[in-house]
Amino acid sequence: MQIVKYPQKSDWAQILTRPTFDNSALFEIVKDVLDDVRIRCDEAVKEYGLKFDKVELSDLQVSENEIIEAEKLISDELKSAILLAKGNIEKFHAAQRHDLPKIETMPGVTCWQKAVAIEKVGLYIPGGTAPLFSTVLMLAIPAQIAGCKEIMLCSPPNRDGKIHPAVLYAAKVSGVTKIYKIGGIQAIGAMSYGTESVPKVYKIFGPGNQYVTAAKQLVSLSDVAIDMPAGPSEVEVLADETANPVFVAADLLSQAEHGIDSQAILITTSESLANEVVEQVAIQVEQLPRADIAKKALEHSKIIIVKEMNEAIAVTNEYAPEHLIISTQNYREIAEKIINAGSIFLGNYTPESAGDYASGTNHTLPTNSYAKAYSGVNLDSFIKKITFQEITKEGLQNIGDAIEIMAENELLTAHKNAVQLRRK
Repeated sequence: MQIVKYPQKSDWAQILTRPTFDNSALFEIVKDVLDDVRIRCDEAVKEYGLKFDKVELSDLQVSENEIIEAEKLISDELKSAILLAKGNIEKFHAAQRHDLPKIETMPGVTCWQKAVAIEKVGLYIPGGTAPLFSTVLMLAIPAQIAGCKEIMLCSPPNRDGKIHPAVLYAAKVSGVTKIYKIGGIQAIGAMSYGTESVPKVYKIFGPGNQYVTAAKQLVSLSDVAIDMPAGPSEVEVLADETANPVFVAADLLSQAEHGIDSQAILITTSESLANEVVEQVAIQVEQLPRADIAKKALEHSKIIIVKEMNEAIAVTNEYAPEHLIISTQNYREIAEKIINAGSIFLGNYTPESAGDYASGTNHTLPTNSYAKAYSGVNLDSFIKKITFQEITKEGLQNIGDAIEIMAENELLTAHKNAVQLRRK
């Protein structure tokens, strides 16, 4: 990890740069695949499955028998863990429901909102180097609570044409209605346009590699909504001299093992803590099965030492991390000053892993500084709100003059007439 000591504010932007990779040809490749899926539907999806996932499929949808078989293949211990996480995620997201009151903005003029679930949502669950069954819970459970009628899931199969059994079990207990053995760009295309096997959805959720991310961005221009812009996963630890260097190193590595393009940042006021963390990272990384991945991620990860805590807070708000762990003596006071972060973890005993799996909060979060403008996935992500208004005869008299004057000054005479004729 690179150590940066006492940087000037003018250098913050350069220091906080995320890892970038040359993707100049990426969007052209993605567009070609999407166009092919739009035109040839299932035929194209199957061909790309053979090309990219190295598996030939006759049926894209996971059968009921496959789901039953998957449940038998995972341990009771893992089932219990998934169900515990499911319960906490349900509690947290169900509590996000709230009533929307009717408001009389002036006598005779009443306005209100109605929350309506998005009817059809698509969840993308990567295959890659790890089976992300936890992401199934994070996306399907709030969709079910919101009342989405169709919750469909796409995930790439292995070379035997199977989806990881834990992914299928999590989908079953979370209310997913249809599951498809489709990965990558072709999955995003299938859910966006619809094929003979895969119904079109109205909004797509879920992480993925740079190809999936690019595909989501392209289809969102005209075909379907998406959850948020997303990039490689990241964590920041904000720490002072009271932090435990063993814990801090473990938190940094838990993010680094996600992928070679992940980033882990430590911002601290303590130079001695920084040195201890460097030692601990070197020790702990060698014990990881995914050490090679973590080491590559650490190449573009940083330890930033600043003079005092207010500066650490300012740098944090500029970085806008996806995950922020605050390991300081007065962590609650500091947390109140954080305005840009996806999800915040407070104190020495709150690892980011808790939010990734089982505490109840959602782990689908804005990356790449999008936390400055975006929220993570929540119940509202699966809901649209329709506004209503009802105006009585008296109400139209009360508000009519203002409407007519405004319409006239915008040179929209028909708008004025729609009010004036009623008032007469």
